[in-house]
Amino acid sequence: MPHAFNAIAVFCGSRFGIDPRHREAAETMGRAIAGAGMRLVYGGGRVGLMGVLADACLAAGGKVTGVIPTFLAKREVEHEGLSELIEVTTMHARKTLMAEHADAFVMLPGGLGTFDETIEIITWRQLGLHDKPIILCDVAGSARPLLAALEGAVAMGFAGADTRRLYAVAEGADAVLPLLATLAPGSRTAADLT
Repeated sequence: MPHAFNAIAVFCGSRFGIDPRHREAAETMGRAIAGAGMRLVYGGGRVGLMGVLADACLAAGGKVTGVIPTFLAKREVEHEGLSELIEVTTMHARKTLMAEHADAFVMLPGGLGTFDETIEIITWRQLGLHDKPIILCDVAGSARPLLAALEGAVAMGFAGADTRRLYAVAEGADAVLPLLATLAPGSRTAADLT
């Protein structure tokens, strides 16, 4: 794995979802990050896919930084076994700190919070606030609704075709790190890989 990637922020659900492949993907991603010697940065909860992801990374000997707003600490049941847990005051502070700690971003299956985090980090890249790789991991169709929304914005003229250059799509968790190895800040993007 290129030295440029020391930490990966992963956005994923605080629920498990209905498909067991979602949980398996979170486990696979956690183990892969640890195996590559990278730090996991995530939302700090121990419930749902967030907890599965963190537990898998820790069990494989990885380092995990959780970032959780104080008001969500009880709701998402903050993970007490992390390498580092940072409490912040707002959701915006959470996203900002996760972005500062990460060298790349991955979206696993999740709900509204996952979509929010992913869209915001894509938008920040579009605005030139960062140039870190973003990978949308499609697990059993989990990324298709977001991809359809992005394509819809392009089709209706609310976003340019170059929007596709802001992110890459991996088919399953096993494909994420090999894809990331082909990307670097300012290098090839989703459009270059199609």
